[in-house]
Amino acid sequence: MVIAAVGRLRQGPEAKLIDDYLDRHAKAGRALGLPPVTLTEVEDRRGGGMSAEAPLLARAIPDGAALVVLDERGQMLTSPEFAQKIAGWRDQARDVAFVIGGADGIDPSLRDRADLAISLGRMVWPHMLVRVMLAEQIYRATTILAGSPYHRE
Repeated sequence: MVIAAVGRLRQGPEAKLIDDYLDRHAKAGRALGLPPVTLTEVEDRRGGGMSAEAPLLARAIPDGAALVVLDERGQMLTSPEFAQKIAGWRDQARDVAFVIGGADGIDPSLRDRADLAISLGRMVWPHMLVRVMLAEQIYRATTILAGSPYHRE
């Protein structure tokens, strides 16, 4: 699994949280057949916006991977629904790429290719927090699939 995101995250509390959740996922997911998650950051230094960011993000997506974009127009899934999506891709032996766009979002050429668009709610979130929230939800999905008490209904 990969998280491809526009922009560079400096060391700080957000980076520590992401590392912690992805490390927890890697440890818990191994027994479930879930691969670790890598974070790939891309940056268009010329300031070309979505259209310049799209090919950079596309290169970070593994061949054949299920493409999941984080987009405010996407579906709002529950954590158990998100866990079932991940389990389904695992059972299909498909890699998964989560894409977080830049300040202007994700270029339609990339967004239209997505297998799934998800929203973390109707509010707009800073990109660094979206990464944290996504990393936590990936870990939460792993614990749901493992039957762990981390997630409560």
